[in-house]
Amino acid sequence: MTSTSSPPTAAYLYDVRGVLGSWLRDLALEQKHKGYVPMVIPDFQTHAAPMTTAVWSDAAVLVPWTLYQAYGDEQILAHAYSSMAAFTDQVQGLLNPNGLWDSGFQFGDWLDPDAPPENPGQGKTEPHLVAAAYFCRVTEVMAKTAGILGYRDDETRFAQLAKKVKKAFLDEYVAPSGRLVNGSATAYALAITFDILDASQKVRAGEMLATLVAKAKHTISTGFVGTPVLCDALTQTWHLDDAYKLLLNTECPSFLYPVTMDATTIWERWDSMRPDGTINPGGMTSFNHYALGAVADWMHRTVAGLAPAEPGYKRIRFAPKPGGDLTSASACHLTPYGLAAISWRLDADGAVALDVTVPDGTTAEVILPLHPENLAVEVEPGTHSWSYQLPQGYNDRPDYSLDTTFGVLAQDPDVWESFYGTFASYFPGVPLDANNPDAKNLTIRAMLGMIPMSPAGFSEAIEKVLQDANEVTA
Repeated sequence: MTSTSSPPTAAYLYDVRGVLGSWLRDLALEQKHKGYVPMVIPDFQTHAAPMTTAVWSDAAVLVPWTLYQAYGDEQILAHAYSSMAAFTDQVQGLLNPNGLWDSGFQFGDWLDPDAPPENPGQGKTEPHLVAAAYFCRVTEVMAKTAGILGYRDDETRFAQLAKKVKKAFLDEYVAPSGRLVNGSATAYALAITFDILDASQKVRAGEMLATLVAKAKHTISTGFVGTPVLCDALTQTWHLDDAYKLLLNTECPSFLYPVTMDATTIWERWDSMRPDGTINPGGMTSFNHYALGAVADWMHRTVAGLAPAEPGYKRIRFAPKPGGDLTSASACHLTPYGLAAISWRLDADGAVALDVTVPDGTTAEVILPLHPENLAVEVEPGTHSWSYQLPQGYNDRPDYSLDTTFGVLAQDPDVWESFYGTFASYFPGVPLDANNPDAKNLTIRAMLGMIPMSPAGFSEAIEKVLQDANEVTA
């Protein structure tokens, strides 16, 4: 089990305290027996070399923390604490003098879709960057856990360690501007969602991440590590549109590509079955392997908008963020206090309807989606409903002309696809990148002026694309 892929979604969909509590006891026994946390629990790999790895071994820390967030039971942390602390102390002994985890085997962003089929660990992201980022997260969680349990000396010790490893990560991998030396989508998503960056760096990192995602044409370019945090990173840095484009894309590799292939389970690889129906020739090609389904956690919290504001849903946050071409969403969750539920829809007449159910014994904060005044309200137990009009101009699309810039054109994926396809039919192989800073503000008129010897009919074809787009808008 990886530490962040399936537990949050599993804890939302089911009561997994029993099964994962038992599994964590098995983990602790294996850890005590072997002196490290194996990558598989129970460890049946009798010939595997001893190794401590990020994302796998740190389940000792991050799974109990996830369960505590879901169920609010401090005993979950208390029972796991010795195992959590032992793992953290062991990795501390593996750090270099600056506090960086930069040695030993690491899986990295396992099954990055750009890795060779025969070598699933050879992805775009530096494996030790992944390890260092995850240890930033682990040490932060350990400091919080020690504080919750009243272990003040450990709280101070782990907080100091967290500060040290965060500085080591920043010194090694991050420029003051927020650019990462290993500029993969996974690297940026980890730095953003694990709160390693300061506010200005986070903005810049978000811009770089959105550019990478757009360059990949909103197909998935991340593996087991980056996928669970990718849409969150985009959302946190005000690139929600890009997150929705990722969610709704059907081109391989994408979340919905397997659906187009009649999948009824989550595959281990994005392309376990290729578009021509053949099976990926590499290993690690299971057709029932949950890790890449971790986007469901983001869907629960962001698309539907239901999340705990305090551990165990003692306080609930309802904050849906509509996007893409979705016009409705709903979710419910059986909290320790009873059923919490939310439903929202965007009506054809421009009205927003929102309904929430707050269980007894809890309170909730409701952030009304797309409200003209960005309204947030506090509510008590019971069922609550709101209806209001969308902000003026919310559904408006621009009037496209030759003076429209590439950046504006690219905001509408359908129009951009038509424009790009037309351009490519006259200039095959010539790239167009609307997210390039030099191209983003380039007008179509200026582009045409840069091609004085363009093929016959090219200008007319481009103008026809714009005309068709305006007719759709009308």
